[in-house]
Amino acid sequence: MTIAIWAPLLLPLLAAPLARRLADQLAPRAAALTLAATAVALGTAALASLGLLAVTGLLHLPYGAALAHLSPAHWHPSELSEFEWVPTAAAAALALLTVTVLAARTARRQLADLRRARAATGDLPAGPRALLRRPGPAALTVLTDDRADAYALPGRPPRIVATTGMLAALTGPERAALLAHERAHLAGRHHLLLAAAEYAAACHPALRPLRPALGYHLERWADECAATAVGDRALTARAIGHAALAAARTPAAPRPGLAPAATTGPVPRRVRALLTDHRTPPTPRRALRVLAALALAGCLAATTAAAAEAGHDFHQAVETAQGDPSAR
Repeated sequence: MTIAIWAPLLLPLLAAPLARRLADQLAPRAAALTLAATAVALGTAALASLGLLAVTGLLHLPYGAALAHLSPAHWHPSELSEFEWVPTAAAAALALLTVTVLAARTARRQLADLRRARAATGDLPAGPRALLRRPGPAALTVLTDDRADAYALPGRPPRIVATTGMLAALTGPERAALLAHERAHLAGRHHLLLAAAEYAAACHPALRPLRPALGYHLERWADECAATAVGDRALTARAIGHAALAAARTPAAPRPGLAPAATTGPVPRRVRALLTDHRTPPTPRRALRVLAALALAGCLAATTAAAAEAGHDFHQAVETAQGDPSAR
């Protein structure tokens, strides 16, 4: 059980960089989904491993063993002694407490930011259920503000929020491209992927770099959707560039972290991608993509298998210590 229970805490150190490398070789939509799925899988496994460590250490204490009706003669979940488990379990419990606090602070901040933003549009505050529902048609809300800003605001109803300063900085076709970009964020429910990455980052520090990488690929996903909607990649690139320049000249108030915007992320890199002819990648690049995908799949499979094996071993050890002959 010892090796299996530690694997979900160590493998993210390798899997997270692999996921970022693989995402750079994929189409934007596939890249974003890969990063989000990797973050959720690794974060869940790390959380389960911490929980098993904490509970196993608790059951090594006399009170915990008595509460679970464990026989000390048969309670041997690993090679570690009772005294070795105490600091390990204490560290795991402290890590679990830290994760809980971070997740609670993240949830509170996200909901407060969304409520503040929706109040500015005249809507009722958005609750967690409204964020999980399938979005309907997005309504456009124009705020009277000389500062240039535009973003996709999830909730019920979903809204595209744009300031008069942003609309004045763009031409008519560029406005259409910008609105198509924000509409793609809402249609793809990108706020849920961003939220998943933030909570996964709270579970393991190695997963924190996946959050900005996911944000970039979500913007690229929306860029491609906007280019398809308006039928002009160069126009979409100009719209994003002009919007980013306008936003930089007159910085707006901080927007919610779950409200994606076309002006965020490495804009020059996104504009360059829109203006690049997307042809079939050369063979070395395809080979690199396959190798990265296989390595990441191996890491995820090993993490999942280790977490499952640790849980099974723990369950079997508890049944044995409780006097179940079939578990011995």
